[in-house]
Formats: sequence, C-alpha cells, structure tokens
Amino acid sequence: MEAPCQKIVWDVLPAIKAAIAAELVREGLSQIEASRMLEMAPSAVSQYLSGKRGCRIEFGDDVKESIRLLARDLLDKKDVNLVKRTCGICQQLRDSEDRCSGPGNGPCRP
Repeated sequence: MEAPCQKIVWDVLPAIKAAIAAELVREGLSQIEASRMLEMAPSAVSQYLSGKRGCRIEFGDDVKESIRLLARDLLDKKDVNLVKRTCGICQQLRDSEDRCSGPGNGPCRP
C-alpha cells in the first residue's frame, strides 16, 4: 500500500522541482544558476531536465501557471520563500480535479 505522503515525496515534489528548474532554464539560466537558486545540486537539475527524475506527474494549466509565476519571481530576485511557495503549489495540485494523478498513478490523497 502506498500512503499519500509517499506519493508526495516520491512523485509530486520532484515533479514540481523539475518543472521549476525547467522553467528557469527555459528563461535563460544555466543549470548551475538554477541549482543555486533552487538550493539543490546541479546534478539534480540535470536529472530533472533529462527526465530521469520528477517526470511522473503532468500538471494542469493552473499549476503550470503557478510554477511559471514562481520562476518569474525567482528570476526577478523577489524575496521568495521557496518552501512555502512549493508547498502552496503542491496543495494546489492536490486540490485540483486530477489530484496528482498521472499515467497509472492514483490520487495523492484519499
């Protein structure tokens, strides 16, 4: 049995981090700059961008927009609480209609 918190840690958070990293790189940052901004190892960003990690969840448009806005705020060097904003995106995803489902995946919460 997979508990909802397991799904969040193993699938949802890596997918959110991957999407934020991809957006930062798409906006012109290097992988190293993105890793510094996201406080993670450059190898993690590389794995996110190559699809080796964080690729099990597909987001709806509303979640994609929240990720894009977070990336924009980071790029604009706004004072961003990365943990709080990431948690907000995770909550938004869990509250959305698809509730963190992806191909072959069940919901994040009961």
